Amino acid sequence: MSERTGGTPPRTLAEALRTRDDDALAALLRTRPDLLSPVPNDLSQLATRAGTRASVMRALERLDRFTLQSAEALAASTDPAPYESLLALMTGDEGDARVEAALPRAVAALREQALIWGADDRLRLVRTAREILAPSPGHPSPTGLGPTVAEATAGMSPGRIQEIITTAGLPSTHDPVSAVAALSALFTDRTRMAALLDTAPPEALTVLDRLVWGPPYGEITSKPAPPVQWLRDHGLLLPTSTRTVVLPREAALHLRGGRAHRDAEPEPPAILPHPSTASAASAAVSRPQVVDSAAAAQAYTALETIEELAKEWNEGGPNVLRAGGLSVRDLKRTATALDVTEPVAAFWVELAYAAGLLAADGEADERFAPTPAYDQWPDLPPAERWARLATAWLGATRTAGLVGGQDSKGRTLAALGPDLDRGAAPEVRRHVLDLLASLPAGTAPDPESVLARLRWERPLRGAAAGRPEDLRARIAAWTLNEAEMLGVTGRGALSSHGRALIAPDAEAGGSGGSGGSMGAFPKPASRAATGADLPAAGLHAARALAPHLPEPLDHVLLQADLTAVAPGPLLRPLAETLSVIADIESRGGATVYRFTPASVRRALDAGQSASDLHAFLAAHSRTPVPQPLSYLIDDMARRHGHLRIGAASAYVRCDDEAVLDEILADRRSQGLRLRRLAPTVLAAQADPTTLLDGLRTMGLAPAAESAEGDVLVTRAHAHRTPPRTPPAPVPDGPPVPAPTLLGAAVRAIRAGDQAATVVRKTLPEPAGAAAPARGDLPRTTSAETLATVQAAALTGSALWIGYVNAEGAASQRVIAPVRVEGGFVTAYDHTADEVRTYPLHRITGVSELADDPA
Repeated sequence: MSERTGGTPPRTLAEALRTRDDDALAALLRTRPDLLSPVPNDLSQLATRAGTRASVMRALERLDRFTLQSAEALAASTDPAPYESLLALMTGDEGDARVEAALPRAVAALREQALIWGADDRLRLVRTAREILAPSPGHPSPTGLGPTVAEATAGMSPGRIQEIITTAGLPSTHDPVSAVAALSALFTDRTRMAALLDTAPPEALTVLDRLVWGPPYGEITSKPAPPVQWLRDHGLLLPTSTRTVVLPREAALHLRGGRAHRDAEPEPPAILPHPSTASAASAAVSRPQVVDSAAAAQAYTALETIEELAKEWNEGGPNVLRAGGLSVRDLKRTATALDVTEPVAAFWVELAYAAGLLAADGEADERFAPTPAYDQWPDLPPAERWARLATAWLGATRTAGLVGGQDSKGRTLAALGPDLDRGAAPEVRRHVLDLLASLPAGTAPDPESVLARLRWERPLRGAAAGRPEDLRARIAAWTLNEAEMLGVTGRGALSSHGRALIAPDAEAGGSGGSGGSMGAFPKPASRAATGADLPAAGLHAARALAPHLPEPLDHVLLQADLTAVAPGPLLRPLAETLSVIADIESRGGATVYRFTPASVRRALDAGQSASDLHAFLAAHSRTPVPQPLSYLIDDMARRHGHLRIGAASAYVRCDDEAVLDEILADRRSQGLRLRRLAPTVLAAQADPTTLLDGLRTMGLAPAAESAEGDVLVTRAHAHRTPPRTPPAPVPDGPPVPAPTLLGAAVRAIRAGDQAATVVRKTLPEPAGAAAPARGDLPRTTSAETLATVQAAALTGSALWIGYVNAEGAASQRVIAPVRVEGGFVTAYDHTADEVRTYPLHRITGVSELADDPA
């Protein structure tokens, strides 16, 4: 646990870091990657950067509750504090075996992150961390403790201090410092303090009970009640202003039994089964299979929903708002088309955008539309299509749950708009799935226990941990719902392909453990499934999902009520053709299609004939084609094309003059401004499309024709965006450095520290020259530099040099010259741990080392 086992104890954080080995330094840089940007020149710069407020606050935000409680207790203790004092603050007078067992791990975690330093007998909290966590009137500590006696009496008159100690039964002293020390000693002495409280009025003890666990401040009147006056006279309440008093820290700790926190939490809350499954200990062995089947069914529904969304926007989707994103009206229309609620529609839209399947086209009248990547996506196997969606969701920082809320300026957040990125989203999603994986297979978690675990692991993250506005808790709740909609979970439990998604190296379908606790310092198993590993994770998940997906069917069941039931997913050509002939009435395990006059006419407009439709239905129906459906098709085919529409502006021609007479007599045709040109021809002052729509609203079935008189087959015009890449995730702080970068950074910091701290010979300075400051580059003439370098090459000794590279960046280096020729020196560079060649004219100066570091 100690940073130094012997010798002189470190006096600064930089000295403490110098006692660490390379693995410990790498661990520090791994847990606090912001310290690497840019790579520090030496350990002193690393220590300085580790003590900045922004870096310390970032490190504190990533501590779990118990480690943070340990740091808060240390901030309320003396500086430095022995480990035994910290243990006493955490366990209290009665002791706590669980806290005693967990505290060494918490101290080790704080030391690893350079938030504390020093040996166990002199633990020091980094100054910035102490300023953040220590109790103060402006920033109350979560411990609920107030200032010490010395801090509370800093502005008090010496006479008043003497009155307090005299009233408390202490002998008067000759100076305020000794008086404050005597009062502090009284409050920290258990026996004498208990005797003093025994003389207190019962009402005074009631006042102390209200202040003991915080906040320690209270307001009083100019003439306080006798119990409060007794507490003031005996120093148990010390004034901080004319109307405010505070309970000193030493007195509060005595009343608390020596504990800094009311409840220490050394272990994370367990992930509990959902109440509906809590009694399923004797569940059937097939329950995991039930979960996988339910998740697979939902996964297929997710694929169909994305396809339906792309079809809805196939010819060009809604316009992009000027500020970016989808309007509320267009989101409602999309939700209606998908037959889902608006928040669910926002999730599907954002998921398609994150997967690179939808984007804005970038034109002057900008609209959303499918991307070219979507055209290849339907041709992939269903499991691979789902894996692409799942990996995009897992790594996306865009958070669909925020849609409809407001930003800091009170503006409504729109789907597909800006300001939806939250850097913490991927980490929270992965960790929620990790927590689900920690339960036995087939077990759904209690959502409240998941949120409680997250609050324990990151108590400082979010606006106010444990409240509805806590962002991490909201993302976790959304994750549970989104995972169910996407098919990562089934019936609330993590599926086998969900386990493969977060842990691709693990065997798919494993039980994931049998307990809900992951230890005091859990390490997410999905850490390997991030960044560049996501495609591999998706491949493993696709392989795990494929066996659970139903095989596409080549048939439907036609019914007499003009409906067709697809008892499962259909082959793509069958599904596409059927969606033209009929309208989808309901989705689910079995999709219901309904045949209507409009849908049959749509098929005829697309170039199908009545015989084609009859043959198609007979070939793909397991039941006989119902007579009402045959009549509907024949009737629409007989009427289809009976009227012909062309460009006059537009005209209507029909061999049946009576039909044209009916059209002219119908009031609904007045807006088309029709007139008879011939017994079988009407001319209109409307364009052909408007004329077609107008006659169809009158219940007719006209067909458009070309200039040659041929029937025009109308097909949907697909609109695509230019090639688009999926939106890049917005990182939540610096990324975790790769092992190669860590090793290089540690070597560079070590070498720079050696160059900055190496003992070197002092060169004689010219008369009147100022002594060089420590850390300045050495300065020697070109002749002195050449002579010193040549001598070092002959003797094999090391030198300390100043060097300016081609970009003008100056640095200090320790080199061992090997060869000097042609204006260059080839030397082993201790700074870079390799042999390098340096131009002599870029060396500002040299100095011999008192001791050869090699």
